[in-house]
Amino acid sequence: MAIRLHRCSDFRAKDADHPCWQVQSALDELGIEYEMVGGPAALAERDELHRLSGQRYYPVLEFDDGRVYREEAVEMADRIRSGELSEMGLTSPMAEQPAQEP
Repeated sequence: MAIRLHRCSDFRAKDADHPCWQVQSALDELGIEYEMVGGPAALAERDELHRLSGQRYYPVLEFDDGRVYREEAVEMADRIRSGELSEMGLTSPMAEQPAQEP
């Protein structure tokens, strides 16, 4: 799996105003495969998220090559829907690696 969606552990939350759902639904709409990683609700318990992304807020996208992407959920969802993740190479982590010489 190339993308992991770090989000709150309430996977049932599917309200249009819920930040985690905004990003998850954008990924679903475009058919982008991802793995959901549920995390703690309390900010003080999000040490792993902080280690990964440098902050304690959901949602966060993590890629196999170690890159992470975090903005406000509305901006993340807009970027996903507009195809900007692909343009940034974020839906294909290998895209930014230089081609190897034969």
